[in-house]
Amino acid sequence: MDTRGNLLIKGASVLLGDNFERADLLIEDGIITNISPTIPDIPDTHIIDMSGVFVMPGLIDVHTHGAIGIDVARADAAELGALSKFYASQGTTGWLASLFTDTEEGLNSSIDTIRAYMDSNPSGARILGIHLEGPFAAHAHSGVFPEHLLREGDYELFDRLRKRAGGLLKYITLAPEVAGVAEMIAPMRDSGVVVSLGHTGADYETSMQAIKDGATSITHTFNAMKIFDHHAPAIIGAALESDVYCEAICDGFHLHPGTVRMMLKIKGYDRIVAISDSNMAAGMPDGRYKINDVEIIVENGDAKSALNGRRAASTLTMIKALQNLKEFTGQPISKLSKLLSANPATMLGIDKHKGRIEKGFDADLILLDKTDQIIMTIVGGCVV
Repeated sequence: MDTRGNLLIKGASVLLGDNFERADLLIEDGIITNISPTIPDIPDTHIIDMSGVFVMPGLIDVHTHGAIGIDVARADAAELGALSKFYASQGTTGWLASLFTDTEEGLNSSIDTIRAYMDSNPSGARILGIHLEGPFAAHAHSGVFPEHLLREGDYELFDRLRKRAGGLLKYITLAPEVAGVAEMIAPMRDSGVVVSLGHTGADYETSMQAIKDGATSITHTFNAMKIFDHHAPAIIGAALESDVYCEAICDGFHLHPGTVRMMLKIKGYDRIVAISDSNMAAGMPDGRYKINDVEIIVENGDAKSALNGRRAASTLTMIKALQNLKEFTGQPISKLSKLLSANPATMLGIDKHKGRIEKGFDADLILLDKTDQIIMTIVGGCVV
């Protein structure tokens, strides 16, 4: 069902702040305009009775490389549309198109395709911008990045890509210890791009300076970075001590459940951003797949490089991440929801209109049953 126009959701349990409350929701022109215990029926408004259903903010994925056999970086417009519809079916209402380390020509091609797709007024989950993961990454922590494509700091390259994206480059992952990178962080921040530290072997001091200079986030915390040592806490120590956001891949492979609980205990529920970091194998059976032409093997849902055995992104979906978080922590989804909605919205600076259910906010919503399964996804007031 693709509902256009105004929408009235009646009888649901709506997540307002940190608690579910019985309320009706009125959506007009894609915006939440009224939240009340009872809203009378309104002419020319599509009314849906959702008694016994739980309504939450739509999930925002700031780090995904693909799903259903489609690689974001190699996708055409039709494939981006298919991805957006799949993501919506998994509770995602907004996502950043994450581009793996590539040549400048390859990145330009991906950027051009994403821009053209976004200009086509697509349906499904909305692309909120582009995440550039690399190429300013450390060789020793490159994961499955093609090492010959890694670059030292080059602000002119970054600026060419930023301008090519026409304001859509929102997020970048980099290693602050790589030559020439540290001095790029402040001007990147000033250009409006959120800087995240990742694929890095940075020591504690370098990491803390990068955070002071404007780094806001840590990319897939604990993964593809120097490990913590009590004598040399490195980037992990800086991430846990400071107020930066910490991405977390909650698939049970990348982080032990105890590690997730520790992160939440140290950082609190306002500084963790749950991500999928999914590759094209998400939503697909085990087998062989690719990320930017790098072959990966998926066994029991766990994706690893065919070349070096390193973990290669994930097959996670956002709704599964939420369900896993509930299992890992024993906490209710009312408390966990912000890790996948309000927190990424705040990190990206779009929290004045996304990430929460409030009057004046975009009507990006998911409706769940009592078993935390998705019944419906609404993007911009449209049931998709």
